[in-house]
Amino acid sequence: NKFNQTVLSRLIADKDLSFVPLFEARPHVFIGRDNPLTHKQELTLDDLRDYPYLSYEQGDTSSFYFAEEILSTLPHKKHIRISDRATIFNLMVGLNGYTISSGIISSELNDEKIVAIPLKVDDAMTLGYLRHKKIELSATAQRYLTLLKQHIQGYGFDVFNNN
Repeated sequence: NKFNQTVLSRLIADKDLSFVPLFEARPHVFIGRDNPLTHKQELTLDDLRDYPYLSYEQGDTSSFYFAEEILSTLPHKKHIRISDRATIFNLMVGLNGYTISSGIISSELNDEKIVAIPLKVDDAMTLGYLRHKKIELSATAQRYLTLLKQHIQGYGFDVFNNN
């Protein structure tokens, strides 16, 4: 997002990599299906105030610019750092916790216990992949990207037209 774009762009360029954007997404809140907030069509940061915020642990030396979650620097009354996907899903369900992400959630991974609700904020995320500037993508990588783009479009996102 705009918050980390400059820092990440500089680091990516320094390593002779390029960021290839795939699509842009509005932030969504991931919560358990039984969370009291699931009746809302859109959530605000104020709606989330009393619920535990769940984020992935980034390690002791990592910068907040590398956080997987958008808006990660906002203050929270309750904040739990998680190291794996299974735990974060369990805490979304068991503690009515939440995290903020792209809105793409796989029912194969969460057994439809997690839902995504749009977050009303003036921000967006650009999701994509990194590649080395001097190395051509293999046929397998190109095929993977074709399938990935189809999958993303299956969620209703417009995929950027880049090669």
